[in-house]
Amino acid sequence: MLIIDCHAHIYSNDAARYPVREGPLRPPPGKGPIEHLRQESRAAGVSAVRAIQTVTYYGYDNSYLCDATKANPDWVCGVATLDPDNPESPALLKRYVRDFGVRSLRGIPSAKQKTFDDPGVRALWKMAADEGITVDIFLMQAAMAPSAAKLIAGFPRLTIGFCHCMDLKPGRDLDANLLIVLRLSRFRNLYPKVDFIGTGTNLPYPCEDLHHTCREIIAAYGAERCLWGSCYPCELWTPKISYSEHVRIFSEALPLKDSERRLILGENARRIWFPRLKA
Repeated sequence: MLIIDCHAHIYSNDAARYPVREGPLRPPPGKGPIEHLRQESRAAGVSAVRAIQTVTYYGYDNSYLCDATKANPDWVCGVATLDPDNPESPALLKRYVRDFGVRSLRGIPSAKQKTFDDPGVRALWKMAADEGITVDIFLMQAAMAPSAAKLIAGFPRLTIGFCHCMDLKPGRDLDANLLIVLRLSRFRNLYPKVDFIGTGTNLPYPCEDLHHTCREIIAAYGAERCLWGSCYPCELWTPKISYSEHVRIFSEALPLKDSERRLILGENARRIWFPRLKA
């Protein structure tokens, strides 16, 4: 079965070449470099990854993301994150796409205006559309959902990944946040990453407390729009489960049809980002 990791954060060990931000959120020693991700993902049967710019470590400096993407075009698809409040960001995105092979933008709200419905955000999304790349929307708060919906509606031809499905987790907000996620399924160009089982669970493998929630999302969007991601390095982002266990939730534990497993674990991502990979 083809498996593609749609959400893996990467970190260099070379702080001199790739300086980190003030007060960075650090992974455990040795975890995070692209070389270690290659080893970890291959051991779990993963053929390719979408590498995410780690804002909590590098801020908006995409240097490591760009270099890792350019050096590994056969199995890495880079997802850059840029500041929508910086008017130079659209030009930077264009350069990343053309010079380094970056193929996605992680779309975040304006920090100044506290909304997705902002000229700076729209300028970045327009550049992504003009360059023929995709966007991953980082919608994590219920208050941001109306502006996110307005932005998504404004780009109906843009393929949009949905990071973490609002970081769903068991608790008092689960039902309300799940309803928001389900309502957004009306946008046919929105592709939810169902990796929140690993980030949100309160239980060890196989994390049954979020199985029903995940299946509701798959039913609403259709398996042909759902994507799996590891949130690597798992020691930092999914401490209840390992990388291989996160794969096994979707390859074995979650009650799904074999056809659904193939779509979620790899076929959807292959079609969008890795068309040269063998099915």
